[in-house]
Amino acid sequence: MSSKDARTLGFYAEEASAYAGRDRLAEHSRIDPFVAGLKPGARILELGCGGGQDSEEMLRRGFDVVPTDGSPELAQQAELRLGRPVGVLLFEDLEDVSAYDGVWAHACLLHAPRPALPGIIDRIHRALRPGGVLYASFKAGEAEGRDGLGRYFNYLSAAELRAAFGSDKRWQSLTIEEDTGSGYDRQPTRWLHALAIRSPKP
Repeated sequence: MSSKDARTLGFYAEEASAYAGRDRLAEHSRIDPFVAGLKPGARILELGCGGGQDSEEMLRRGFDVVPTDGSPELAQQAELRLGRPVGVLLFEDLEDVSAYDGVWAHACLLHAPRPALPGIIDRIHRALRPGGVLYASFKAGEAEGRDGLGRYFNYLSAAELRAAFGSDKRWQSLTIEEDTGSGYDRQPTRWLHALAIRSPKP
């Protein structure tokens, strides 16, 4: 999560228990293709882990997961689920270099300010090892704004999301899929799902 929007962080601080404890299953349909290219025991950084459901599932599958969230309150809730420390990490503070085989960013980078997103993706690229995999999901739209709960979203189009990844050769592949669903606010939502593989060349 970005530190740029106090209202969004404030929402998660106030709603941490309810948000983390809601009846939400791990994203199996997205985890499956994400881990398909990873070796057993691969090291995965989760950004914006929320209640920790996805980290819990990837740990169950035997991966070395590093769960983090930008909200201290949500990180505390995830610790209760996972029984292990959960780091407090804002997107723009990610400084690791070639440290992870995968980065899982389900429904979290959608809070990054539009101008900051390319730089954040650069940081994730740097944190990945050559050949590493990134999954990230976003609420689709045409202009940034807030939902009915006051949270900021960048609401990108598929073309804007692709542009945020850059046009150089850093990524071996980038696929963006769109589907419909909902979120914590239970409103009908168009989602974009990006799966990118870092170039195997350093």
